[in-house]
Amino acid sequence: MALGDLPVAGAAGEEAEDEALARGAALEAFGESEETRALLGRLRAVHGERAAREVAEERFRVIMDKYQEQPHLLDPHLEWMMNLLLDMVRDKTSPAALVHLAFKFLYIITKTWETRYMLLLWLSMTCLIPFDFSRFDGNLLAQPEETRVSTMDRILCIAQAYLAVSDKARDAAAVLVSRFITRPDVRQRRMAGFLDWSLCTLARSSFQTMEGVIAMDGSLQALAQIFKHGKREDCLPYASTVLQSLDGCRLSESNQTLLRKLGVKLVQRLGLTFLPPKVATWRYQRGCRSLAANLQLSAQDRSEQKPLEVPPDSDEDYDIPDGVESVIEQLLVGLKDKDTVVRWSAAKGIGRMAGRLPRVLADEVVGSVLDCFSFQETDKAWHGGCLALAELGRRGLLLPSRLKEVVPVILKALTYEEKRGACSVGAHVRDAACYVCWAFARAYEPQELRPFVTSIASALVISTVFDRDVNCRRAASAAFQENVGRQGTFPHGIDIVTTADYFAVGNRAHCFLVISVFIAGFPEYTQPMIDHLVAMKICHWDGDVRELSAKALHNLAQLAPEHSAAQVLPALLSMALSSDLHTRHGAILACAEVTYALFKLAVQRDRPVTDYLEENVVQGLRQIHQQLWERQLYRGLGGELMRQAVCVLVEKLSLSRMPFRGDSVVGGWQWLIDDTLRSLHLVSSQARQQIKEAAVTALAALCCEYYVKEPGEACPEAQEALIPQYLAELRGPEEMARCGFSSALGALPAFLLRGQLQQVLTGLMAVTRSSPKDVSFAEARRDGLKAIARICQTVGVKAEGSPDEAVCRENVAQVYSALLDCMGDYTTDSRGDVGSWVREAAMTSLMELTLLLAQTQPSLIDAHVCERLMCCVAQQASEKIDRFRAHACSVFVTLLHFDSPPVPHVPHREELERLLPRSDVASVNWNAPSQAFPHITQLLALPTYRYHVLLGLAVSVGGLTESTVRYSTQSLLGYMKGIQKDPEALGSFSKTLLQVFENNLLNDRVSVALLKMLDQVLANGCFDIFATEENHPFCVKLLTLCKEEIRKSKDVQKLLSSIAVLCGMVQFCGDVRKKVLLQLSLLLCHPFPVIRKATASRVYEMVLTYSDVVAADVLDEVMAVLSDTAWDAALPVVREQRNRLCDLLGVPRPQLVSKPSAC
Repeated sequence: MALGDLPVAGAAGEEAEDEALARGAALEAFGESEETRALLGRLRAVHGERAAREVAEERFRVIMDKYQEQPHLLDPHLEWMMNLLLDMVRDKTSPAALVHLAFKFLYIITKTWETRYMLLLWLSMTCLIPFDFSRFDGNLLAQPEETRVSTMDRILCIAQAYLAVSDKARDAAAVLVSRFITRPDVRQRRMAGFLDWSLCTLARSSFQTMEGVIAMDGSLQALAQIFKHGKREDCLPYASTVLQSLDGCRLSESNQTLLRKLGVKLVQRLGLTFLPPKVATWRYQRGCRSLAANLQLSAQDRSEQKPLEVPPDSDEDYDIPDGVESVIEQLLVGLKDKDTVVRWSAAKGIGRMAGRLPRVLADEVVGSVLDCFSFQETDKAWHGGCLALAELGRRGLLLPSRLKEVVPVILKALTYEEKRGACSVGAHVRDAACYVCWAFARAYEPQELRPFVTSIASALVISTVFDRDVNCRRAASAAFQENVGRQGTFPHGIDIVTTADYFAVGNRAHCFLVISVFIAGFPEYTQPMIDHLVAMKICHWDGDVRELSAKALHNLAQLAPEHSAAQVLPALLSMALSSDLHTRHGAILACAEVTYALFKLAVQRDRPVTDYLEENVVQGLRQIHQQLWERQLYRGLGGELMRQAVCVLVEKLSLSRMPFRGDSVVGGWQWLIDDTLRSLHLVSSQARQQIKEAAVTALAALCCEYYVKEPGEACPEAQEALIPQYLAELRGPEEMARCGFSSALGALPAFLLRGQLQQVLTGLMAVTRSSPKDVSFAEARRDGLKAIARICQTVGVKAEGSPDEAVCRENVAQVYSALLDCMGDYTTDSRGDVGSWVREAAMTSLMELTLLLAQTQPSLIDAHVCERLMCCVAQQASEKIDRFRAHACSVFVTLLHFDSPPVPHVPHREELERLLPRSDVASVNWNAPSQAFPHITQLLALPTYRYHVLLGLAVSVGGLTESTVRYSTQSLLGYMKGIQKDPEALGSFSKTLLQVFENNLLNDRVSVALLKMLDQVLANGCFDIFATEENHPFCVKLLTLCKEEIRKSKDVQKLLSSIAVLCGMVQFCGDVRKKVLLQLSLLLCHPFPVIRKATASRVYEMVLTYSDVVAADVLDEVMAVLSDTAWDAALPVVREQRNRLCDLLGVPRPQLVSKPSAC
């Protein structure tokens, strides 16, 4: 075979490639020159064999791709490579397959297209020769009996044919036409005919069919290329005819984007043909474009510079052809097209056309473009108008006299947003407006833009920090940076550019809450930023933007307190009663944030907040809830937003110490909080958590401000009404109500809990206990646990105190018991392991309580409780769910290494600190199984932790996640290999393993996974030491447990796992082996065919693995029975073969037990 040595060469090449990749871009020469030459030389031999051809092509592609970043290394070798390939192409004896293969290799070198595309481009290059094509024809009439076609006609026929194909070759054909038709000799003879052919093609084609679209595409490309590259005097006679035919095609009505784009492109080329090429003498020309000169303001006062005078137009009187008006009109229509590529092409056409028009007419075009910026127009028109203005400005065709009209519409475009249902459009308009500002910075002298600097700078800053879309923020940042560099007049430009760079504005929250504060520190920007938030962002359709805007107003209000109090708050109060839901929501949030900001400022100056707020503002804030309630705006679809917003308002007004103590509005607020918590089950799942947190936070602030009689003393009426009501709600039938009121009790201040602590803890502990009727209430149990921990931290610890006052000796054991009991919650439902939420909350609560006691009263931590706590956490740290395992590891390490002071009674503290040193665990990624399990399995060496760690590992090793199974298995086997020479340690481990199995019999969550783990350890010879002793207690006990686990089981996965374990137990000698074989024989006649087949397959492998199980004289017969029997056949047939197998193995045949007949 001709390519017989290719694998060797390929291997060598791959090694060289690996070395090159290892060195980075350090290639110094074309190292595969000889291999490439040999590869190209063998193409004639391999082109007919598909496999060899593909190997050669792929190898050549790999070689060429290596040099894509250093193509200059190929330059000295291109000539001989091209010659080798072109020789095959030119050789008339070369078969078609070889020619096509050669062009494929040319494509790999050039990265353009394949055979036809390359040929057409090649032909277009030959059309550039300066000789008349007739010289190639000789005497066409020398032999009349033969019909010969001229070279010119042959090229034209080829071009026309490929203008109608559906692949990339059509584009190459258009290039060929443009170079061919515009030749002097061809233009005289064929140009008119080709244009007629193209127009006829357009006229008879329909853009409703795919064939018509392809034909029109090719013709339009060809015409556009001809009018682009042809001489004006050659194309002008045909321009009007082409324009009329194009109007008749009605391309603007087509739904094909490419056709509309080509139509706009051709129209502008026709317009440029109508107008003589010239540089407009009236255009604006900026002089110095040096960035350094713009920034050196101290060198020369720019205010003294005189504006450039625009020279008068010397050609005002020349006639404008009739077709120009039609062209301009079509381009203006193109600015409003639905597709960006069409609008962009039209914008460039407007710029090119305006550059050839007299000043007056060009100014009229500018006026028509400005008409796009009407709020009656669509976002497409605004976008196209921005692109056109940018093109006009970039070309100097937008005179400074027009800036006073242009700048206001650009400022509107920078904030353009049109709401469409649940979203909006306008990001592309704002992005284009930033492009306009960027273009203006490069186009105009600083003195021309000086009157508009303040408004443009403020608008760009606002877009940079407050736009919703990251692309627009980055575009505005780039435009601001360009203006700072080119104009040098933007206030504090360098400072702002340094802070609000491309990467900094990538995070929306960072822009709203951090960068905005820095920029607003400059007085020029403070008020415009605040006003923009109030006018545009508070009523935004995106809830996240409204919330961020309210928080941003909180930050900015402290920089302009007078403006915020006198102007912003009254405006927000009027918006808070708007009929628009989003406006109401944003305004209420903003009222809350601004009021709280003014309060914090007042506290700094030792003044009450009412000094900043007028009486009508205070009353307006007070009446928001009542007015919403009267208008029933807490109901319906918008009720969720209103409840969340007013809860935030209640929180901030309470924190601001508004003078409402004893006012009826406090009772209204309390009703809202209670009703919200009671109605959480009616709230959408997406908003439920946010609304609950808002209500709970509002309750805490409300109680601290309005339910206190004296400092540290609660109002008896509030305490007597609130806590019994909330405890009663905990016993309700709705899970979400339990969640809400559990969290509410956890948020109560200490003075309200005093005297009723035991009652509250008892109620919450009842929530954490699972009963048959509420077993699925995992979220309620989770929130109950969090509430218990929060209450313990709130009331503090007093060792000898009253259980109704603080955590003390009398109730600490009860609290620990409730928390530890929840560590065994493994509830599952349709959502999965929902018990994991409870276990996670229990671990967090236990850690917080233990650290609290360790810091205050370590004597309250009982040794037995601490041992149970550490063992439970260690079990969770070895289980299968990555997130919860990582949390458990974090809790375990925190408790172990806490030293302020250390947690007492931690079992095996010294050994743990040696196994898990503080310096090592700080860098461990506990989420990664590869890093977590090697550390966790070390705890198996500690007797106190062994049982719980092994229980958790059983679930991980027998799990489903590939990475968890792999690394947990590796770590477990590694530990067991390490204790093989320690019979005592192995015996202790085996006893613990059996204890885990026995304690979890028929618990499918553990037992199925445990069987899989047993299969792994048996298969890897971890208990080989027991195989030397007959009827070892471990083997006997294990067999008993396996039999009990699968007795009467119909769980296929459990049965399959048990088969594997039983086959692994055959390695043990004595009576236990006979009993194992008997059990396997029973499974060979299991009612499920899949179990019978799996058992036979496993037994077959077992017989091959353990050679001493079957006597040598019957081995072949046993193997034949196992492999030849159809184990999924009828049971009588299978039973006969099973009995035969029992006889061969020396195992008593199982006897059928007849079922007792019903009396």
